[in-house]
Formats: sequence, C-alpha cells, structure tokens
Amino acid sequence: MNEANPLRQHRLHPLQTLVLSLLLVVLLGFLLKIGQNFLLPIIAAVISMYVLITLSDWLGRLPLLGRTPEWLRRLLVLAGFVGVVAGLTSIVITTGEKMVATAPGYQANLEHMLTSTTGFFGISHDPDWQSIRAATIGRINMQSLFGSVLGSVGAMAGMVVLVVVYALFLTSERGRFAAKLAMALPDDSAEQTKRMVADINRRIGDYLAVKTGINIILALISLLILWLCGVDYALFWAVVIGLLNYIPYVGSMLAVLFPVLLTLAQFGSVQTTLLVAGLLTAAQMFVGNVLEPNMIGKQVNLSPFVVLVSLSLWSSLWGVAGAILAIPLTSMLVIVLAAFPATRPLAIMLVEDASAYAQLPK
Repeated sequence: MNEANPLRQHRLHPLQTLVLSLLLVVLLGFLLKIGQNFLLPIIAAVISMYVLITLSDWLGRLPLLGRTPEWLRRLLVLAGFVGVVAGLTSIVITTGEKMVATAPGYQANLEHMLTSTTGFFGISHDPDWQSIRAATIGRINMQSLFGSVLGSVGAMAGMVVLVVVYALFLTSERGRFAAKLAMALPDDSAEQTKRMVADINRRIGDYLAVKTGINIILALISLLILWLCGVDYALFWAVVIGLLNYIPYVGSMLAVLFPVLLTLAQFGSVQTTLLVAGLLTAAQMFVGNVLEPNMIGKQVNLSPFVVLVSLSLWSSLWGVAGAILAIPLTSMLVIVLAAFPATRPLAIMLVEDASAYAQLPK
C-alpha cells in the first residue's frame, strides 16, 4: 500500500495540472472581462508605445534627423501622435453630428428606392409585403441609429485621452526599464527577461509600424475612391477603413460594408452603390494580396486558425478594441510561451512556422 500511494499521486498529477490550468484560464478571462475599463487603456497605450518607439528609431536613420538627440526625435513623434489622435477624434465627432442631422434625408432616399422597386415588381400593395416591411425596414430609424453610434463614440473619447496620457508616460520611462529589471531579478532571470522583452519590442513594433503604414495607404486610396464617387463624409469613412484594417479577415469586409450602405442611403441608386463597392473591394484586394504580404511577410508567425480563434476571443472580451488588439496580444503571448522550455510546446502549436523554435535550448 505504501508503494502504491506515490504511484497513484504521480498519475493524478497531470490531471491536477490540467484542472488548475483551466481554472487559471477561466479566472484570467473573468478578470480581463470585469477589468475592461481599467486594462484596455493601459494595453492600448503599450501597443501605441511600440509604434512610437519604432517610428522614433526610423527617424534616427534619416540623414538629417539621425544627427539629432534621441529625446528630440521621441518628442517629435509624441507631438505627432497627440496631433493625429486629436485630429481623428475631431473628425469622428464632427462627422457623427452631421450624420445625425442628415439622417432623415437618407431615410427618405431609402423609402423612395424601396417604393420604386416594389412598384416595378407590382408588390407594393401586397398585404404580405406590407407586413414584412412593417416588421423589418419600417422599424429602422436612421436618426436614432446615428445618434446611438455618436453616443458610443463620445464615450470612447475619455478612453482615448487615457491612452494618450499612458503612452506619453510609458515612452518617457522606457529607457529606465532595463536598469530596473536588472535590479529586480537575479542575473539569469534578468537576462532571459531582457531577451524576451527585446524580441517582443522588435517583432510587435515592426509589425505595428508596417501595418500602420499599410492602413494609411489603404485609407488614402479609399479616400480618393469615395471622393471621386461623391460619397458624403469621405474622410470619415477613409479613417474607419484604415482602423478596421487592423482586424484580420473580418475588418476588410466591414470596412467595405459600412460606406457602401451609406452610399445606398445617400444616392438611392443600386448602380452607384455597386460601383463604390467594386472599387473599394478592389483596393482591399490589392492591399491584402499584394502590398501587405510583401511588406509584412512573416513578422507575425501565427497559424491562420489561431488568428481566427484569437480574434473571436479578444472581441468577445473587449469588443471592437479587442479585435484590433488581438494579433499583437496573441503574438506577445506566443513570445512569452516560447521563452520557457516548459511552455514552448504550446508556442509551437500556435505558430505557423515552428522551425525557428527548433534551435532554442531545451
């Protein structure tokens, strides 16, 4: 009996580990959900800091700015960041107010187009159609819809201010992080943590900087298309398209859907709507299939299935903001898991190309 007890305990150990791991994951998910208002601005500020540091290093490689001190380059990048955030916030709020004012005209255009279409097919006075219309389209009030969207945007303005403030302080304190890490951890742990943080800085910073540049190019192309087609609030929709392109797979579809629906409400013309949809889709295909693979390549080494799962997970926790941050957060998790031999198998299961982990010490 005495010899069986250690064996039985040994057999129970993997099960206990699995149960404790699942409990830890559930607890962590619960904390992320209830701590959304507190954690989301901090994580968004950390992600923003990666972009700012990468841009500052890029400025250092330019002929003239490369001779300037590092603090001046970071100051220029921070000033540009604050200006861009303030400008985008102003565009969104101003456009939202105008859309609420013009919503009745959009709804009248939709009503006219619907009446013409049903009249052409001879079903405008059909009782069944009238019941369906009253239960679906008749319940849509575009003014109240735009008003609710504007209210949500206004609520996000406070979080944007927090993100800017956190990013400014994080960027200013980044240089002292290495010294604090060396004092806080033993020699081996400090060196391992430094390498892990450096890997995160390099991969996530490069990915976010290049992805931001790609999204700016896509936004400019979309702005030109929308402006030439006479779509209202072309600058606003170009900003939305650029932001949604951070979301993998789903973001490109939503980026086309929203302005196309507004085009239908603005013009009440199926032909114009199809033209705008075709041009925006062509721009998305060019960026997604030609520009993005050549510029980003394998900087984010994640399995496509893992990308979809992470997108579902983070969007269920934090909504649209979680969907935008899904790729950087999952990439950070993979780098942390790969840094330790005990959790490296999990990292290998999450990546698309595992050859880079074959050379790491076990």
